[in-house]
Amino acid sequence: MSIIKQEIAAEKFAKDWSGKGYEKGQSQSFWITLLRNVYGIEEPEKYISFEEQVHLDHTSFIDGHIPSTKVLIEQKSIDKKLDAPIRQSDGSFLTPFEQAKRYVLNLPLSEHPRWIVISNFAEFHIYDMEHPEKKDPEVVLLKNLGKEYSRMQFLVDDKNTAVGKEMEVSFQAGELVGKLYDSFLKEYKDRTNPESLKSLNKLCVRLVFCLYAEDVGVFPVRNQFFNYLNKYSAGEMRNAVLRLFAVLNQEESKRDPYLEKELADFPYVNGGLFADDTIEVPQFTDGIKDLLLRHASEDFDWSEISPTIFGALFESTLNQETRRSNGMHYTSIENIHKVIDPLFLDGLWDEFRRICDSYSNTDSRNKQLEVFHKKLSKLRFLIRRAVPGIS
Repeated sequence: MSIIKQEIAAEKFAKDWSGKGYEKGQSQSFWITLLRNVYGIEEPEKYISFEEQVHLDHTSFIDGHIPSTKVLIEQKSIDKKLDAPIRQSDGSFLTPFEQAKRYVLNLPLSEHPRWIVISNFAEFHIYDMEHPEKKDPEVVLLKNLGKEYSRMQFLVDDKNTAVGKEMEVSFQAGELVGKLYDSFLKEYKDRTNPESLKSLNKLCVRLVFCLYAEDVGVFPVRNQFFNYLNKYSAGEMRNAVLRLFAVLNQEESKRDPYLEKELADFPYVNGGLFADDTIEVPQFTDGIKDLLLRHASEDFDWSEISPTIFGALFESTLNQETRRSNGMHYTSIENIHKVIDPLFLDGLWDEFRRICDSYSNTDSRNKQLEVFHKKLSKLRFLIRRAVPGIS
């Protein structure tokens, strides 16, 4: 199933099941439809089992079990809160997750799940038992399934661990940036000077770009940033970084023809990120060199981070007052969609679906899709960025 078809199927599933959710009467239909229509399982009735017996001090039943991907499902009705204790048949009070864990303890070790999914139809609370130290679950809302269906790909892919990996890696990236920020701040002559703080912010942004660029292929050579700086001592790194920033801001055709190859091999980065040559860069220390090259470059893969999550983390790392005066603000993808969806994106999606649904003849549908594609290519949008001090 293509990404577009899966997204459309997930959106339709969310719409069809919105407001529904009777535990005993609709659970099986809910999960079978989800697995078949959204995740492409041809015979979900054979893929997932329901009401498996588990023997406690009484016989109880597991709501759903997917042995091939080691998933255990505890299903509740739509009116049930998933973090609230519920009275059990033996008189005890357990949250749905505690109830599911009690089942696990009474299963053979070979049948222990990797994933426990608690659902009340409107929400999915996902616990990765590979990381039992994490107390809070990953939460996927049914209404957001069209955009977040990939977070539940583990239901059908035993090698998929994406549900929380991007968030975990992004938090690690945020911590690294915070340590770089704090380490550089100590080296500035005047740590209270607003201009110095602006420079510190720009320095962090540029270094993060370089770290990301060498891991995702923006720089043509893997570890190019690391290899360039690694040969310099801490005392030499300041000048090396300033030279690199100047080269990154210069088109290849305008560079010194005798520029050493290690710098000439870096590409030109347009957009003005490296344009300010008045940026104040402090001296590097051995600690900063180790943090930047060992921890942030050599030992960390920036290609695994989520730009959506990391943007907010990165913004929170930088000085709030400096961000405001420098026009540096991050907008979450959720808030972006609150604006663009009703303005134009919902209408475009509706038009796309009408084309897909209205033409049974493949050639006719393809012709209409070509027309729609040309329409998309001609759309223009004006983005107004707020400027500090101007309403």
